[in-house]
Amino acid sequence: MLGADDGVVSTASLVVGVAAASATKEATLVAGVAGLLAGALSMAAGEYVSVSSQRDVERADIARERRELTADPPGELGELTRIYQQRGLDAELARKVAEQLSARDRLAAHMRDELGLDEATRARPLQAATVSAASFASLAVLPIATLLVAPAPLRIVLVALVSLVGLGVLGALGGYLGGAPMGRAALRVTLGGGFAMAVTALIGKLLSVAGIG
Repeated sequence: MLGADDGVVSTASLVVGVAAASATKEATLVAGVAGLLAGALSMAAGEYVSVSSQRDVERADIARERRELTADPPGELGELTRIYQQRGLDAELARKVAEQLSARDRLAAHMRDELGLDEATRARPLQAATVSAASFASLAVLPIATLLVAPAPLRIVLVALVSLVGLGVLGALGGYLGGAPMGRAALRVTLGGGFAMAVTALIGKLLSVAGIG
């Protein structure tokens, strides 16, 4: 959801700013597509680096746990027993649970209950990068598509309007999924996106007046 918001705001702001500088439709389109690609790749790269760091930490924790299990099996069994006791089991039952889980897969038991790691939720950098890029690009196409069909006199207005509607829908959906007031969430992202577009439009207009656009 956040990636899609970023895609709409950044791409729409770029398109509006370039269009406000009196650029041609073709030049504005090139800028919008370049912004979409650059933003999606930037999101993917950032997510890949971040999740890779998380994966490295997970691997280091697992390697340390594996060494400890090899060096001191009784001590690790006692540690697992204490974890289950802290979760509400009595000492005897906690010991039995720890023994049974350890007999099946000692490392998996410690990964899950001591380290809080589960195979289904392990860090996956490539997957995270792909999802991040796709979420950014998914709605970044909205202002670009509007630019392609909008008549020249209404280009800036329609790009901004369609993008703001898209942001409002995303904000309301995010509020609904998060259990927050949908109106407030929609208003927040719409105002933020509108401000960003207004600033870039003003900068583009100033550059055009100065003869730079």
